[in-house]
Formats: sequence, structure tokens, C-alpha cells
Amino acid sequence: MVIKHVNLETVCGITSKIPDNPYPEFAFAGKSNVGKSSLINGLMNRKSLARTSSQPGKTQTINYYNINGELYFVDLPGYGYASAGKEVKAQWGKMVERYLRISRQLKAVLLLIDIRHEPSANDRQMYDWITAQGYRPVIIATKADKINRSQIQKHIKMIKAGLRASENTAVIPYSALSKQGREEIYTLLEGFMEKNELPI
Repeated sequence: MVIKHVNLETVCGITSKIPDNPYPEFAFAGKSNVGKSSLINGLMNRKSLARTSSQPGKTQTINYYNINGELYFVDLPGYGYASAGKEVKAQWGKMVERYLRISRQLKAVLLLIDIRHEPSANDRQMYDWITAQGYRPVIIATKADKINRSQIQKHIKMIKAGLRASENTAVIPYSALSKQGREEIYTLLEGFMEKNELPI
């Protein structure tokens, strides 16, 4: 996949209408500070187009990045920030659930999990939301450079067990520093686009 043109096309807030886009969408979900913006920037070959909020857990928008006029990266708001109030968490949940239910172009959801730690309760809830809408989440195990290569498979098993995911669930280790895993993610996205169908 060659990234030529990227632009932030649409920003949706809590009360915004979910756009009916003409191209396939790939959504990125993950808790605050898991490295979601770094992953999206790495895939787009940009340094800082996808920005983190100065107040983690407060950002309540869904950001649509148009890639080459062919597909969209959909950045879902980060979850699990401890200081976010119940009302904020509830609004976030409704917005994300509505997106997963309504979007007609969503091909796959990439769920980011820090490879160093067992999935949290919020991670498991997000995984369950995604599967409840008929999708098979692709797990991106971020911060792969933070552990020894010899430990990667052990940690992948830990993530699958923590999410109660099936053995054939795709888990791709990714490093924002070395870009390990980027080509595997590109190949996966291209495969979904070629199928031209929802991964149900």
C-alpha cells in the first residue's frame, strides 16, 4: 500500500450524524495512551496528523482520514482514562456503539492492546462490542519494541486469553519506533478491500 494523499475529512461529535462515506472504512479503537495516534500516523506516513488530546479521555470525536481517495482510517476516541467521568464514558460508549452499528462501509476494526500487559476490563468490553456487531476484531499489539522478541509469542497468547478470543484471531505486533508490523497491517487492509465484503 502506497500512501500518496491524506487529509482529515470529517470530525464527528456526540450529536453529529455518522457520514455515509463512499469508500471502505477501517476503524481504530484502543484505550488512552495505547499508541493509537502513533500507529495511525505511522500507517499514513505522517508525523503528527493524528494528534493526541492534551486531556486524555476527554476527546469525544470520531475522526475520518481520507487515504488516497480510496479508503478511510476512522480514529475512534480513546477509552479507559481513569479521570473521565461516568457521563463522559457513557457518551463515548453510545457514540462508538452507534458508529459500529450504523456504518455501511466499515470493513474491519483494529483493536489496539499494549503487548506488555493483560487486556483490561475496558479492552474486553470493547472486544465484546465489536464482536456483537458481527465483526472479527484484528488485534494490534502495540509497543512491541518494549519487550524482548523471544517474549512476543508468549504475550500474544496472554492477550488472546485475556480477551477470550479464538486461536485464529489475528494479532499483529507493532512498534511505532521500528515500524515493525506495518507491512502486515497494509497487507491485511488490502485483503479486506479486495474481498469487498464485511468480515462477518
